[in-house]
Amino acid sequence: MEKPPRPILFDFHGVSMIDIFTSNWDNLQNFKARPDDILIATYPKAGTTWVSYILDLLHFGQTSPERQTSKPIHERVPFLEINVSPFAPGTELADTLPTSPRLIKTHLPVQFVPKSFWEQNCRMVYVARNAKDNAVSFYHFDRMNMVEPEPGNWDSFLKRFMEGKSDYPCCVLVSVVFGSWYDHVNGWWEKQQIHSKLHYMFYEDLVEDTGAQIDRLCSFLGLSPSAEEKERITTGSQFDNMKKDKMANYSTVTIMDFNISPFMRKGKVGDWKNHFTEAQNQHFDEDYKTKMMKNPTLRFRTEL
Repeated sequence: MEKPPRPILFDFHGVSMIDIFTSNWDNLQNFKARPDDILIATYPKAGTTWVSYILDLLHFGQTSPERQTSKPIHERVPFLEINVSPFAPGTELADTLPTSPRLIKTHLPVQFVPKSFWEQNCRMVYVARNAKDNAVSFYHFDRMNMVEPEPGNWDSFLKRFMEGKSDYPCCVLVSVVFGSWYDHVNGWWEKQQIHSKLHYMFYEDLVEDTGAQIDRLCSFLGLSPSAEEKERITTGSQFDNMKKDKMANYSTVTIMDFNISPFMRKGKVGDWKNHFTEAQNQHFDEDYKTKMMKNPTLRFRTEL
Protein backbone atom coordinates (compact mmCIF):
# COMPACT_ATOMS: atom_id res chain seq x y z
CA MET A 1 0.00 0.00 0.00
CA GLU A 2 1.34 3.41 -0.97
CA LYS A 3 2.21 5.66 1.92
CA PRO A 4 0.42 9.03 2.17
CA PRO A 5 2.46 12.12 1.27
CA ARG A 6 4.42 13.77 4.05
CA PRO A 7 3.28 17.23 5.23
CA ILE A 8 4.94 20.44 4.10
CA LEU A 9 6.34 23.03 6.50
CA PHE A 10 5.04 26.57 6.45
CA ASP A 11 5.70 29.75 8.38
CA PHE A 12 3.23 30.29 11.21
CA HIS A 13 3.72 33.56 13.10
CA GLY A 14 7.47 33.21 12.63
CA VAL A 15 7.70 29.52 13.54
CA SER A 16 7.93 26.59 11.11
CA MET A 17 4.86 24.40 11.60
CA ILE A 18 2.68 21.78 9.91
CA ASP A 19 -1.07 21.60 9.65
CA ILE A 20 -1.67 19.05 12.45
CA PHE A 21 -0.36 21.58 14.98
CA THR A 22 -2.18 24.67 13.68
CA SER A 23 -5.54 23.38 12.38
CA ASN A 24 -7.11 23.51 15.85
CA TRP A 25 -5.54 26.86 16.75
CA ASP A 26 -8.59 28.75 18.03
CA ASN A 27 -9.56 25.92 20.38
CA LEU A 28 -5.95 25.65 21.47
CA GLN A 29 -5.58 29.32 22.29
CA ASN A 30 -8.94 29.34 24.10
CA PHE A 31 -8.10 26.23 26.14
CA LYS A 32 -9.20 26.62 29.75
CA ALA A 33 -6.40 25.63 32.06
CA ARG A 34 -7.08 24.80 35.71
CA PRO A 35 -4.92 26.01 38.61
CA ASP A 36 -3.64 22.51 39.40
CA ASP A 37 -2.78 21.61 35.78
CA ILE A 38 0.84 20.67 35.14
CA LEU A 39 2.17 21.56 31.69
CA ILE A 40 5.16 19.54 30.46
CA ALA A 41 6.94 21.52 27.76
CA THR A 42 9.88 20.57 25.54
CA TYR A 43 11.33 21.01 22.11
CA PRO A 44 10.55 17.77 20.22
CA LYS A 45 12.66 14.76 21.23
CA ALA A 46 14.07 16.29 24.41
CA GLY A 47 12.67 13.91 27.02
CA THR A 48 8.94 14.68 26.91
CA THR A 49 7.77 11.09 27.30
CA TRP A 50 10.34 10.37 30.00
CA VAL A 51 9.28 13.27 32.22
CA SER A 52 5.59 12.65 31.46
CA TYR A 53 6.03 9.06 32.63
CA ILE A 54 7.84 10.13 35.81
CA LEU A 55 5.19 12.71 36.69
CA ASP A 56 2.40 10.24 36.01
CA LEU A 57 4.03 7.74 38.38
CA LEU A 58 4.61 10.41 41.02
CA HIS A 59 1.00 11.53 41.01
CA PHE A 60 -0.91 8.33 40.23
CA GLY A 61 1.47 5.40 40.54
CA GLN A 62 0.07 4.35 43.91
CA THR A 63 -3.51 5.57 43.72
CA SER A 64 -4.22 4.32 40.17
CA PRO A 65 -1.57 1.71 39.28
CA GLU A 66 -3.80 0.22 36.58
CA ARG A 67 -3.19 3.35 34.46
CA GLN A 68 0.35 2.21 33.71
CA THR A 69 -0.76 -1.12 32.26
CA SER A 70 -4.04 -0.23 30.57
CA LYS A 71 -3.67 3.24 29.07
CA PRO A 72 -0.85 4.46 26.79
CA ILE A 73 1.12 7.49 27.90
CA HIS A 74 -0.27 9.67 25.11
CA GLU A 75 -3.75 9.22 26.61
CA ARG A 76 -2.59 9.74 30.19
CA VAL A 77 -0.66 12.85 29.18
CA PRO A 78 -2.32 14.28 26.05
CA PHE A 79 -0.42 16.33 23.47
CA LEU A 80 -2.24 19.66 23.64
CA GLU A 81 -1.72 21.07 20.13
CA ILE A 82 -1.97 17.92 18.03
CA ASN A 83 -4.96 17.39 15.76
CA VAL A 84 -4.53 14.29 13.62
CA SER A 85 -6.95 11.59 12.49
CA PRO A 86 -8.02 9.10 13.79
CA PHE A 87 -7.41 10.60 17.24
CA ALA A 88 -9.43 13.25 19.03
CA PRO A 89 -7.78 16.69 19.16
CA GLY A 90 -5.33 17.14 22.00
CA THR A 91 -7.38 19.98 23.45
CA GLU A 92 -10.39 17.68 23.69
CA LEU A 93 -8.40 14.88 25.32
CA ALA A 94 -6.91 17.32 27.82
CA ASP A 95 -10.26 18.92 28.54
CA THR A 96 -11.85 15.58 29.41
CA LEU A 97 -9.02 14.16 31.53
CA PRO A 98 -10.56 12.76 34.73
CA THR A 99 -7.41 13.22 36.80
CA SER A 100 -6.46 15.96 39.19
CA PRO A 101 -3.94 17.30 38.47
CA ARG A 102 -4.17 17.04 34.72
CA LEU A 103 -0.81 16.30 33.11
CA ILE A 104 -0.60 17.92 29.67
CA LYS A 105 2.33 18.03 27.25
CA THR A 106 3.29 20.55 24.60
CA HIS A 107 6.09 21.36 22.19
CA LEU A 108 4.92 24.94 21.74
CA PRO A 109 7.46 27.75 21.95
CA VAL A 110 6.72 29.82 25.03
CA GLN A 111 4.97 32.63 23.12
CA PHE A 112 2.33 30.18 21.78
CA VAL A 113 1.27 28.73 25.15
CA PRO A 114 -2.45 29.41 25.79
CA LYS A 115 -2.81 32.42 28.07
CA SER A 116 -4.97 30.55 30.59
CA PHE A 117 -1.93 28.58 31.78
CA TRP A 118 -0.32 31.87 32.84
CA GLU A 119 -3.55 33.33 34.18
CA GLN A 120 -4.14 30.27 36.35
CA ASN A 121 -0.48 30.32 37.48
CA CYS A 122 -0.08 26.66 36.55
CA ARG A 123 3.04 24.70 37.34
CA MET A 124 5.16 24.00 34.28
CA VAL A 125 8.08 21.64 33.75
CA TYR A 126 10.38 22.42 30.83
CA VAL A 127 12.96 19.85 29.70
CA ALA A 128 15.89 20.93 27.52
CA ARG A 129 18.35 18.65 25.74
CA ASN A 130 21.69 19.57 24.21
CA ALA A 131 21.32 20.64 20.59
CA LYS A 132 23.52 17.96 19.04
CA ASP A 133 21.76 14.96 20.58
CA ASN A 134 18.42 16.68 20.09
CA ALA A 135 19.09 17.08 16.37
CA VAL A 136 20.07 13.41 15.99
CA SER A 137 16.98 12.19 17.85
CA PHE A 138 14.69 14.53 15.89
CA TYR A 139 16.18 13.27 12.60
CA HIS A 140 15.46 9.63 13.40
CA PHE A 141 11.99 10.57 14.67
CA ASP A 142 11.15 12.33 11.41
CA ARG A 143 12.31 9.27 9.50
CA MET A 144 9.77 7.01 11.23
CA ASN A 145 6.85 9.37 11.91
CA MET A 146 4.64 9.52 8.84
CA VAL A 147 2.88 12.75 9.89
CA GLU A 148 6.19 14.64 10.12
CA PRO A 149 7.91 16.22 7.08
CA GLU A 150 10.35 14.10 5.11
CA PRO A 151 13.73 14.60 6.81
CA GLY A 152 15.96 13.96 3.80
CA ASN A 153 19.51 12.86 4.55
CA TRP A 154 21.33 13.63 7.78
CA ASP A 155 23.41 16.47 6.35
CA SER A 156 20.45 18.35 4.91
CA PHE A 157 18.42 17.81 8.08
CA LEU A 158 21.24 19.15 10.26
CA LYS A 159 21.49 22.28 8.12
CA ARG A 160 17.76 22.90 8.48
CA PHE A 161 17.94 22.25 12.23
CA MET A 162 20.68 24.88 12.48
CA GLU A 163 18.75 27.30 10.28
CA GLY A 164 15.75 27.05 12.59
CA LYS A 165 13.68 29.58 10.71
CA SER A 166 13.60 31.52 7.49
CA ASP A 167 13.14 35.11 6.38
CA TYR A 168 11.13 33.83 3.43
CA PRO A 169 7.30 33.69 3.48
CA CYS A 170 7.37 29.91 3.07
CA CYS A 171 9.69 27.71 5.11
CA VAL A 172 9.71 24.67 2.85
CA LEU A 173 12.95 22.72 3.35
CA VAL A 174 14.70 25.41 5.39
CA SER A 175 13.69 24.42 8.90
CA VAL A 176 12.08 21.79 11.13
CA VAL A 177 8.74 21.53 12.91
CA PHE A 178 8.42 23.90 15.90
CA GLY A 179 11.19 26.04 14.45
CA SER A 180 14.46 27.02 16.02
CA TRP A 181 15.84 24.91 18.88
CA TYR A 182 17.80 27.99 19.91
CA ASP A 183 14.70 30.19 20.14
CA HIS A 184 12.78 27.47 21.96
CA VAL A 185 15.26 26.73 24.76
CA ASN A 186 16.15 30.41 25.18
CA GLY A 187 12.54 31.57 25.20
CA TRP A 188 11.59 29.17 27.97
CA TRP A 189 14.81 29.95 29.88
CA GLU A 190 14.00 33.66 29.86
CA LYS A 191 10.42 32.97 30.98
CA GLN A 192 11.73 30.90 33.87
CA GLN A 193 13.50 33.98 35.21
CA ILE A 194 10.16 35.73 35.79
CA HIS A 195 7.72 32.85 36.33
CA SER A 196 8.24 31.16 39.70
CA LYS A 197 6.15 28.11 38.82
CA LEU A 198 8.32 27.09 35.87
CA HIS A 199 10.84 24.34 36.61
CA TYR A 200 13.60 24.19 33.95
CA MET A 201 15.50 20.92 33.83
CA PHE A 202 18.08 19.26 31.60
CA TYR A 203 17.92 15.88 29.89
CA GLU A 204 21.59 15.26 30.64
CA ASP A 205 21.00 15.70 34.38
CA LEU A 206 18.18 13.16 34.20
CA VAL A 207 20.46 10.64 32.51
CA GLU A 208 23.28 11.24 34.96
CA ASP A 209 21.22 10.99 38.17
CA THR A 210 17.53 10.26 37.66
CA GLY A 211 16.89 9.97 41.40
CA ALA A 212 18.29 13.42 42.16
CA GLN A 213 16.16 14.99 39.42
CA ILE A 214 13.06 13.23 40.75
CA ASP A 215 13.86 14.73 44.16
CA ARG A 216 13.99 18.18 42.57
CA LEU A 217 10.69 17.58 40.80
CA CYS A 218 9.09 16.48 44.07
CA SER A 219 10.33 19.63 45.77
CA PHE A 220 8.92 21.79 42.97
CA LEU A 221 5.57 19.98 42.97
CA GLY A 222 5.22 19.73 46.74
CA LEU A 223 5.25 15.92 46.74
CA SER A 224 6.69 13.68 49.46
CA PRO A 225 6.83 10.08 48.22
CA SER A 226 8.43 7.45 50.41
CA ALA A 227 11.99 6.29 49.75
CA GLU A 228 10.56 3.00 48.45
CA GLU A 229 8.20 4.79 46.10
CA LYS A 230 10.96 7.03 44.75
CA GLU A 231 13.14 3.99 44.13
CA ARG A 232 10.30 2.25 42.30
CA ILE A 233 9.75 5.31 40.09
CA THR A 234 13.48 5.74 39.42
CA THR A 235 13.78 2.09 38.37
CA GLY A 236 10.55 2.03 36.39
CA SER A 237 11.46 5.13 34.42
CA GLN A 238 14.87 3.88 33.27
CA PHE A 239 15.14 4.03 29.49
CA ASP A 240 15.47 0.29 28.88
CA ASN A 241 12.39 -0.44 30.99
CA MET A 242 10.30 2.20 29.25
CA LYS A 243 11.46 1.06 25.82
CA LYS A 244 9.99 -2.41 26.50
CA ASP A 245 6.72 -1.00 27.88
CA LYS A 246 4.00 -0.91 25.21
CA MET A 247 2.12 1.71 27.23
CA ALA A 248 5.16 4.02 27.10
CA ASN A 249 7.05 3.29 23.87
CA TYR A 250 4.39 4.45 21.36
CA SER A 251 4.36 1.08 19.60
CA THR A 252 0.54 1.23 19.57
CA VAL A 253 0.55 4.40 17.44
CA THR A 254 0.04 3.40 13.80
CA ILE A 255 1.37 6.63 12.26
CA MET A 256 4.88 5.61 13.32
CA ASP A 257 6.92 3.05 11.38
CA PHE A 258 9.00 1.07 13.87
CA ASN A 259 10.59 -0.84 10.98
CA ILE A 260 12.49 2.37 10.19
CA SER A 261 13.39 3.34 13.76
CA PRO A 262 11.89 2.87 17.24
CA PHE A 263 10.25 5.86 18.93
CA MET A 264 12.55 5.29 21.91
CA ARG A 265 15.88 4.73 20.18
CA LYS A 266 18.91 5.10 22.50
CA GLY A 267 18.30 7.72 25.17
CA LYS A 268 22.03 8.39 25.44
CA VAL A 269 24.06 11.54 25.94
CA GLY A 270 26.75 11.84 23.26
CA ASP A 271 25.20 9.73 20.49
CA TRP A 272 25.75 12.75 18.23
CA LYS A 273 29.37 11.59 17.91
CA ASN A 274 28.09 8.66 15.81
CA HIS A 275 26.45 11.06 13.34
CA PHE A 276 28.42 14.31 13.11
CA THR A 277 31.40 14.45 10.81
CA GLU A 278 34.36 16.54 11.94
CA ALA A 279 33.41 19.26 9.48
CA GLN A 280 29.76 19.25 10.60
CA ASN A 281 30.81 19.45 14.24
CA GLN A 282 33.15 22.38 13.65
CA HIS A 283 30.53 24.30 11.67
CA PHE A 284 27.87 23.51 14.27
CA ASP A 285 30.04 24.70 17.17
CA GLU A 286 30.82 28.01 15.46
CA ASP A 287 27.16 28.61 14.63
CA TYR A 288 26.07 27.58 18.14
CA LYS A 289 28.32 30.14 19.83
CA THR A 290 26.79 33.03 17.91
CA LYS A 291 23.22 31.92 18.55
CA MET A 292 23.60 31.22 22.27
CA MET A 293 25.51 34.38 23.24
CA LYS A 294 22.47 36.22 24.60
CA ASN A 295 21.98 33.82 27.50
CA PRO A 296 25.45 32.90 28.78
CA THR A 297 23.95 31.29 31.90
CA LEU A 298 22.13 28.68 29.80
CA ARG A 299 24.70 25.93 29.35
CA PHE A 300 24.38 22.42 28.01
CA ARG A 301 26.54 19.32 28.30
CA THR A 302 27.11 17.28 25.14
CA GLU A 303 28.77 14.40 26.96
CA LEU A 304 28.86 12.95 30.47
